[in-house]
Amino acid sequence: MTDTETISNLQAENAFQSQKIKSLEEKVELLLDLLQKKVVKKDSHNSSLPPSSDLFTKNKSLRAISTRPNGGQVGHKGSTLKMSETPDNITELKSDFCSVCGQSLTSELFILKAKRQVIEIPPIIPIYEEYRQYVCQCPTCQHQQLADFPLGVNAPIQYGSSVETLVGYFSIYQYIPFKRLQSLFSQLFFLPLSQGSIGNILERSAEKCESIYQEIKTQILQSSVVGSDETGAKVNGAKWWIWVWQNLQNTFLVASDNRGSKTIGSVFDKGLPNSVMVSDRWAAQLKTHSKNSQICLAHLLRDLIYLVETEQLDFAIQFKTFIIRIFESKKITAENNKAYIQNSEEAILLEQTLNGLLLISIDKEKYPKSATFQVSILKNRNFILPCLYNLEIPPDNNGSERAIRNIKVKQKVSGQFKSGQNAFCVIRSVIDTLLKRGVELIPCLNQINKLQPV
Repeated sequence: MTDTETISNLQAENAFQSQKIKSLEEKVELLLDLLQKKVVKKDSHNSSLPPSSDLFTKNKSLRAISTRPNGGQVGHKGSTLKMSETPDNITELKSDFCSVCGQSLTSELFILKAKRQVIEIPPIIPIYEEYRQYVCQCPTCQHQQLADFPLGVNAPIQYGSSVETLVGYFSIYQYIPFKRLQSLFSQLFFLPLSQGSIGNILERSAEKCESIYQEIKTQILQSSVVGSDETGAKVNGAKWWIWVWQNLQNTFLVASDNRGSKTIGSVFDKGLPNSVMVSDRWAAQLKTHSKNSQICLAHLLRDLIYLVETEQLDFAIQFKTFIIRIFESKKITAENNKAYIQNSEEAILLEQTLNGLLLISIDKEKYPKSATFQVSILKNRNFILPCLYNLEIPPDNNGSERAIRNIKVKQKVSGQFKSGQNAFCVIRSVIDTLLKRGVELIPCLNQINKLQPV
């Protein structure tokens, strides 16, 4: 090998080593950068994960520390157990003799000194109501006239509306599983009830609730503000989704095997053109044809807390402060019963602040999560402040989350659905709507269960 060739090989090897060293230095720099960054795990306080996923950690509230004292607040209306003016049983307590000298007191005058009441629940025993059908021959035409059984009495032995009401109440509202419900009826009501019968009763109750369920849907369609959300649910081992559309007066639940806009189209084929839709940033929700949209600011606040904890960028800190400011402004509008006017000084200032935050330049390489968040907000920029221009629009989607949380609690207590997901949605929609309207639940459900399926 000549000297020229040797020099050439050494130069090539040196160039290769230099490139390798540079690559390794970049990797070391990246690793050092990662080590310096605080490792933050997502939980319920900085993401949309449920509190139940916060294993072995104390939940952190999004609320700021209050200056008010602990306990009952000034103006809070308390409640206490009150005595009945018409007790069912009265036991007179009179002494037969004096406990000091032994003198008989049976013929003496007694004066009422005090009274106390104890509340008891008597044993609940089922009532078997028998209907006897008689036939009579008409003396004129010899027609055999047969009396009719009451409407709905179709079998030699069956459960009545009160039983169906309690099955629906305990299963749908109190989340009691079929096996435990069977045990409850046996031990508490002395009434045999198979798990198959429970399923059949719920299906019949859902059929009786159907007309009310459809009326709730109509009310949602006509509403000026509607919140919507969805959550996963297991149905016979498969992944399904339970959707909710709700407002202050109504709750409408639907079970679907699809999380996309296909479900929304099948339920509301023309969307919700009369409504302002309140939701998270799920694309299917935002695609719904509606009058306007409001994205959940509580979701944004949790996302921003995560960004502050991980990337610690001024953008996230400022945006978090901005969202808190919106919540405070919304509280003021509610207290004053006066929404912001579109071009008012306060509104213009908030709009300018939002625009300024969205114009901040973010290094995508160093702060990828913050950059992604900013891009998402740019797409949904017009859906952040509508809550301040309309008193009816909430700044969060907590109403929908409360409605949808029932599904998670139901499945945690009772396990997956086998086939009753649609019946659950129908009955639960009716129950939640009745509760929102302040109706006494059990009597109303009993009246519904006296109806005949449509």
